[in-house]
Amino acid sequence: MESDKTIGTSLDSLYTASKKTLAYYDTMAQAFTQDTRDAKMGPLQEKFLALLPAGGRILDFGCGTGRDTRLFLKAGFHVDALDGSSALCKAATLYTGIPVKHMLFQDFHAINHYDGIWACASLLHLPPMELSPVLHHLAEALHDNGILYLSFKYGNFSGFRHGRYFTDFTEASILPYLKFWTGEILNCWKSHDVRPERSKEIWLNLLLKKQAIK
Repeated sequence: MESDKTIGTSLDSLYTASKKTLAYYDTMAQAFTQDTRDAKMGPLQEKFLALLPAGGRILDFGCGTGRDTRLFLKAGFHVDALDGSSALCKAATLYTGIPVKHMLFQDFHAINHYDGIWACASLLHLPPMELSPVLHHLAEALHDNGILYLSFKYGNFSGFRHGRYFTDFTEASILPYLKFWTGEILNCWKSHDVRPERSKEIWLNLLLKKQAIK
């Protein structure tokens, strides 16, 4: 296991965080798929989908294996999906039957396009200084009253862990990154990892609603 030393904020450090994390997923795509594709995410997915219009458009932001994209499609939603790992994009394209876009989170830009954005266990790989700009872009991509779901590992750690960069959050530490959010924080809650072998791991979940402009 690599050191838990917090990464610096230089451009070189940010590049290293992204490069090493994406290299991990490209190398470990098959093992990651086996570990996560069958995870039972029903209660979280249901909370999110219940807030969206029937047949609305969803962006699966950091779709990984395509697990959630496939469920959203089966539920009758229009879904776009993207991921930063080329290997996971290929796997998710085969699994979901839709083309999954290979894109770094920092390169995503869209305006007023989605009813919901699902960022499940994806933004947690961004260093803190990169999180707010990406959240701004996600807010711009939502329709008025659109819904954003986020999840992070619970805690105060930031740095490399098991070959990937993580930024963990608590209910208090996430708030400074949401100061720009002019809508509602509908819910902020903790949950246990749904995989039995990791049931002691805690996640922070958030549901945000974009304010309608009158």
